[in-house]
Amino acid sequence: QVQLVESGGGSAQAGGSLRLGCAARGNFHTFPSMGWYRQIPGKERELVATAGRFGGIDYGDSVKGRFTISRHNANDSITLQMDSLKPEDTAVYYCKVIAYLTWTGNRDYWGQGTQVTVSS
Repeated sequence: QVQLVESGGGSAQAGGSLRLGCAARGNFHTFPSMGWYRQIPGKERELVATAGRFGGIDYGDSVKGRFTISRHNANDSITLQMDSLKPEDTAVYYCKVIAYLTWTGNRDYWGQGTQVTVSS
């Protein structure tokens, strides 16, 4: 089983910054991909950023140039630095990982979500 520990989030004013963290724990697992998605009530969950184990970073169009994802393979964790925040960044942010186990292959795991609120 894989456990995800999310940290950070909270409130900020427009133009400010926040940081999110996510650490993955799972015996015998590797994590080909780790990232963040967000969801606004009434809307579909959308990509924020993902980072592959051997590179390969992808950002959602709405956060390019403002958010930075960093991956730390030594402890299977990621951080998301969010700068130049906008009120439309307000959402619940979910950590998502693809976890690989030899005898089961790839599976998706989601964190419990953390609220980010940006005021104007």
